[in-house]
Amino acid sequence: MDETRGDLALYTTIYPGVERYLRDWYRSVLAQTDQTYQLWIGLDALDIRSVVNAIGGEPEATWVMAEPGETPAQIRQRAFEQITAVYDGVVLVDSDDILHSTRVAAARAALAQSDLNACALRLVDQQGHYLGLDFELPLGQEAELVLPRNNVFGLSNTAFRSDLLRRCLPIPTEVELVDWFLATRAWLCGACLSFDRTARMDYRQHGRNMVQVRYPLDTQQIVQDTARARVHFQHLRALGRSENHKMRRWAELEETAAEVDRFYQWVVLEPTRLQSYVQTLNALKPAAVWWSSVAHPALRDLWVF
Repeated sequence: MDETRGDLALYTTIYPGVERYLRDWYRSVLAQTDQTYQLWIGLDALDIRSVVNAIGGEPEATWVMAEPGETPAQIRQRAFEQITAVYDGVVLVDSDDILHSTRVAAARAALAQSDLNACALRLVDQQGHYLGLDFELPLGQEAELVLPRNNVFGLSNTAFRSDLLRRCLPIPTEVELVDWFLATRAWLCGACLSFDRTARMDYRQHGRNMVQVRYPLDTQQIVQDTARARVHFQHLRALGRSENHKMRRWAELEETAAEVDRFYQWVVLEPTRLQSYVQTLNALKPAAVWWSSVAHPALRDLWVF
């Protein structure tokens, strides 16, 4: 992608429960230092009028309306099909978060050098107050080494080149963890991944977050995270290895999926072991990346028998 001429889309999905955050989100969109992008909005179970009322004005956007019975994955699938047919790249943001003013500019620059980029996130509470923790790549680690076990490429902090995103489609209808699914498919294809250690989003923490990164965690969180991780790997394995996938990376995916299943059998289904694992994990406080709660390698002695 040519840094000086590449056309970008900025995409978010708006759904019930985020209305209270939309005014701040849209203000941050308008405050971007790089305004040469087209805003796209997917609407899930809301209409345009309710969004306009929540924002306090009508955004200049292309709208993708959910069809009856569509899953969140299907809405994004339709939007990404349209976006990748027209634009060179797409910046993904969550509608309950806040963009820092350089988010789009930094994403554009990153996509000139890599296929898939993510930025660090500044964790804030529901009122937008900083929680003293950043979501970022562990020091000394490269982005591609996080996958497939964990993920740092979310729907709030990621930018894709369109040619790569097209290769990662379609998104199966029932996929819940769209961000991890797309990032893993990109990784399997050997895409060039990069991570910007500068926080360029405020990432709002509340009860609707799919996965928690703040410690301490409880046993119920580990049970839920493991169940979602197992389904995630089942979706990927069901697709089968394609000619675009690297053999070594596919083997690593299979091994990781097997380890998550083993963790489920030996820890999640055993209350005493689960309690011990959670206590040790909370004492360890691993890096704040998504899904590090499941079968953490540093605690292998608790779940490998």
